[in-house]
Amino acid sequence: MNPKIVTLKENRDFKRLYAKGKSCPHPLLVTYARKNRLNISRIGITTSKKIGNAVSRNRARRVIREAYRSMEPGLPGGWDFVFVARYKTTLIKTQQLIPVMRKQISKLTTTKTDGGVTK
Repeated sequence: MNPKIVTLKENRDFKRLYAKGKSCPHPLLVTYARKNRLNISRIGITTSKKIGNAVSRNRARRVIREAYRSMEPGLPGGWDFVFVARYKTTLIKTQQLIPVMRKQISKLTTTKTDGGVTK
């Protein structure tokens, strides 16, 4: 049995991530990340009506959720992520999304230092 993914449910959590989090765009997916004060990572998935009908939006959510689930054991804890699906997300398989998502998450969760100043 797969462990349950902890999700963001409150609108204020999504708004906080959009306003104060870091983002990483890609043609398949936009990822927002922000450190939280918990030991666990939480995710939120948004799909707009621009993607298509309900079937397409639900497929995009399933693909994103399954890609995250397969990567979750190797990810750092204590982060909030919001994944914003794009139209191309509905056209791909989960295995094609995993490398994109992994690259975005690693880019957002690593901090670069330059002369003692964190960017």
